[in-house]
Amino acid sequence: MPIATPEVYAEMLDKAKKNQFAYPAINVSSSQTLNAALKGFADAGSDGIIQVSTGGAEYLSGPSVKDMVVGSTAFALFAHEVARAYPVNIALHTDHCPKDKLDGFVRPLLDLSRDRVDRGENPLFQSHMWDGSAVPLDENLEIAEDLLARAAAAKIVLEIEVGVVGGEEDGVEGGSGDKLYSTTDDALATVRALGTGEKGRYLTALTFGNVHGVYKPGNVKLRPEILQKAQEAVVAELGLDAGSKPFDLVFHGGSGSTAEEIGAAVDFGVIKMNVDTDTQYAFTRPVAGHMLANYDGVLKIDGEVGNKKVYDPRAWGKAAEAGMSARVVEACENLRSAGTSVSG
Repeated sequence: MPIATPEVYAEMLDKAKKNQFAYPAINVSSSQTLNAALKGFADAGSDGIIQVSTGGAEYLSGPSVKDMVVGSTAFALFAHEVARAYPVNIALHTDHCPKDKLDGFVRPLLDLSRDRVDRGENPLFQSHMWDGSAVPLDENLEIAEDLLARAAAAKIVLEIEVGVVGGEEDGVEGGSGDKLYSTTDDALATVRALGTGEKGRYLTALTFGNVHGVYKPGNVKLRPEILQKAQEAVVAELGLDAGSKPFDLVFHGGSGSTAEEIGAAVDFGVIKMNVDTDTQYAFTRPVAGHMLANYDGVLKIDGEVGNKKVYDPRAWGKAAEAGMSARVVEACENLRSAGTSVSG
């Protein structure tokens, strides 16, 4: 199907919230990983979100170019073409963008999509993330308010982060200790600045102990109840119906989380969960297996010619894509999105 329109994306998010499931948001950095993610969503019967980080966008532009806008635009245009062959809806998203990269990444992409919308077309991306976790909350929300207005004008959903995700991603180190846990005051400040949709739709990554990177289950101290308390604080502040969930929440740094922790987060309003580390490994592991199993064929040892059938990039590339696709299916099952496509 074509990449989701703004209306279809809204329908996807609404359905996830109503039915208490979340979409895996799969980071990609190449056409191969994009194709693997698309197949995984299709195999699971799940709509989904495919995203590119600042480093991924730079990589997509080529090692001698290193231009985030060029790379992310090329990724999106390619995705718009190949996604038509799959029976599920896919939204395109840009991942963590810190303050010093806004002018070289998110703002130009917002302008590009605004131009498209003004011509009667759909935006190139369906959502963009502003990561203000490294600046004071007041500044974070001030920038978010400006970006939200620009995103709404381009029919794009904005994602923000309130709190700090630990670990490291794309060379950016997170915080530690109490900084890993958003407070109800943080949640209330967010709603006072950005509203609850009347200024434009936004997704909120509140932090509850999340850590980027590779961790075994039990090594990350998650407190999903923080999400519930944030929702309840806003309900009380605004006099909303008891049990309602004003925030559209995002779960970052989920590698190593238990099924129970993921389930609790979804119950409390998470509708998007980023998946990157696990799918990177799922893509690379079959490549390592192929190279080790076909050592004599992929290397021209002692003057021999090797075996083109095993060093052809398509040979190991297919195995890599299959491994990553299977991990995407697993993510859809864990987040309860399997079999829920709005096109189904």
